[in-house]
Amino acid sequence: MRHYDQAAIVYDAQYCEEQEAKIRTAMENLTLNQNSLILDAGCGTGLLFKHIGEKTRFVVGIDISSRILKQAKKKVKQLKNVALILADADNMPFHKQAFDAVFAITLLQNTPHPAATLREVRRVSKSNATMVVTGLRKVFTQEEFVKTLELANLKTVILKLDEHGREYVCICTQNPPLSLNSALWST
Repeated sequence: MRHYDQAAIVYDAQYCEEQEAKIRTAMENLTLNQNSLILDAGCGTGLLFKHIGEKTRFVVGIDISSRILKQAKKKVKQLKNVALILADADNMPFHKQAFDAVFAITLLQNTPHPAATLREVRRVSKSNATMVVTGLRKVFTQEEFVKTLELANLKTVILKLDEHGREYVCICTQNPPLSLNSALWST
C-alpha cells in the first residue's frame, strides 16, 4: 500500500506502456457482454476503464491505495458507470457471485498469498464468470503461475504472454467451457 501511495502520481508514466500491453492482450481474447457487471481488483490508476467502461453495464474498481484511487478518479469523471472503492483484494466487501467478469491485472505479485487472493476473486465471481489474471514472469515461472491458478480452482482457458513477453495473461473460468477442454499456450 505504501509503495503505491508513494508511486501514485508517477505510476502512469512508469507503468502505462506495460499495463496497456497486458490489457490489449486480454481484450484480444475476450468478449464482454454489454450487461456485465465487472470488477477490476487492484485497479491502480484505472487504465483498464477506458477499454471496458463503455462496453459493459457497470465497472467496480478496488484498490488498497487511497492515493492511487485519487489518480483513477481523474480518469472516470467521463464514465458514469464506474465506481471506485478503497478495499483489500484479499477481503473484498462484496457478496458471493456478484460479478460477471473480474480483472486481476498486476495484482498477484503484490499479495502475500496469491492463491488465497484468487480464491477471493473466485468467491465474488459468478459461476460462469470470466477472470483475467496476470502474473509477472520475474516472480512466477509458467509452472508456478499455472499451479497458483489451480490452487484457486480456476481453469485456464487461454494463457499467453503479453506483447512484451513480461507477463503471463490468463483467461480463466471456474468451470471449463464446453468448447475448450485444455489450456492454450501461445507466444
